[in-house]
Amino acid sequence: MGFIEVICSFFRSARVPSALPRPAGLPYNSPLKQGSPMNTIERTWLTLKHRWKFARLGKRCQFPIPQLYIQGHVEMGDFCRLRNDVTLRTHGDGKIIFGNRSGLSWGCTAVAHERIQIGNYTAIAEFSILCDTMPVLKDNAKGQNDVEYVSKPIIIGNDIFVGSGCFIGPGVTIGDGAVIGPYSVVTKNVGPLEIWMGSPARRMGHRTDGVSEAQLQEYRDLVAQQGVQGDRYEEGAPKWRSWRVWRIWPFGR
Repeated sequence: MGFIEVICSFFRSARVPSALPRPAGLPYNSPLKQGSPMNTIERTWLTLKHRWKFARLGKRCQFPIPQLYIQGHVEMGDFCRLRNDVTLRTHGDGKIIFGNRSGLSWGCTAVAHERIQIGNYTAIAEFSILCDTMPVLKDNAKGQNDVEYVSKPIIIGNDIFVGSGCFIGPGVTIGDGAVIGPYSVVTKNVGPLEIWMGSPARRMGHRTDGVSEAQLQEYRDLVAQQGVQGDRYEEGAPKWRSWRVWRIWPFGR
């Protein structure tokens, strides 16, 4: 165990004064711990530890997690987030490319022989699998050594939500604004703003078709009344990020 890891272990075990009682079995990433200075040091160290695994890394990406498995060519846009136990693996000339402000939740796996591309503002929930290569078993009576593998790129657009435990297979393109329900097996293309669900996944509806003008006006009035939430990544950034020396450090981007 390295010196910094020993310091982080000490900080984790230290008792931090708080106005709120600390419940037993507090989760690793709970809000009560995120505000403490000890946790800030640990999160910074973990992000620094993982950032060298990427072929390209945009600004202000954070990976304050113990386990992150990266193998091959993986590119991340700006403000991306990955949860614990995520696996990103490429083979040969394969690439995994993330846009801005996208991420994978706990236990997700992405395996690319050609390309897996994830757009901007796209969230993929826990334990989902993206794989651009599958064996062809139909009409094949030979042994496993003669099985043919077919690879086709997976393209996931912008503003998409993929529910927990989904499988997205080779050659799938998901249009902007689509929603994939939990535990779905997606083997066909999904159109923009469509809602798909099931195993195999099928079209269940559309996010905007059939919405009356009265409902749309109600939503417009709510937006005008309540406003739109600001950028929490920018607004919540500590003031010391503006220091010139901090920008020089690799984990302060």
